[in-house]
Amino acid sequence: MSHHNRVAVVTGAGRGIGQAISTTLAERGASVVLVDMADPSETASKISGETLSITADVSHEDEWARIAAETVERFGQADIVINNAGIFELNPIEELDLLVWRKVMSVNLDAHFFSAKHFVPLMRKRQWGRFVSISSNSIGLAQQGMSAYMASKMGVLGFVRGLANDVGGDGITVNALLPSLTRTPGTAHAIDMAAPPVVAAQAIKRIAEPQDIVGAVAFLTSDDAAFMTGQSVVVDGGLYRSS
Repeated sequence: MSHHNRVAVVTGAGRGIGQAISTTLAERGASVVLVDMADPSETASKISGETLSITADVSHEDEWARIAAETVERFGQADIVINNAGIFELNPIEELDLLVWRKVMSVNLDAHFFSAKHFVPLMRKRQWGRFVSISSNSIGLAQQGMSAYMASKMGVLGFVRGLANDVGGDGITVNALLPSLTRTPGTAHAIDMAAPPVVAAQAIKRIAEPQDIVGAVAFLTSDDAAFMTGQSVVVDGGLYRSS
């Protein structure tokens, strides 16, 4: 029960990695606020503990104000924020337009900023907090057509490092997680084609499942990681050799 008496907000909680994170934190004792563009009732049905389901677009700051307000109204506190929601666009640079660029940045990067604006004050009151931002191991790979996606995910790392400096004296840690291609509903359309070269390049010769990602999240959001902040943790079966 490493997360007993903690309240965790998880975006993109309706399926895939977000669902796995939500159920795992609940199993460890947390009350979970499930945030998604679509009703995350399927995830809520898998959790026996307390949950709050919120349908919201995380690319808008007013939605984050509502998420924070509803979280406090229901639970009286907020301790953990997992910025997992994201979108993926594959566009060669000559086909990438500003509208797509802005859309990718708003969901994959702006949302992390908005979450900090509205949840850091709540965490400071308790002198304890955990932010985990889901980035991607793609930032270290040679893949075409992903300039907007990679820029947004690399931006996450810069924001994490900057925010960690701002809140390190308040008992709040901020870290990023870089998963590999993972078998989720969101990747179902491409997994059969993309998986063979990914698996061949990994040290662990299988595609990642959502449950492979959540152990690192559970650690980073626990008391055990109290002295770890501003870091980028790669969880990808040994594909991206970062050092």
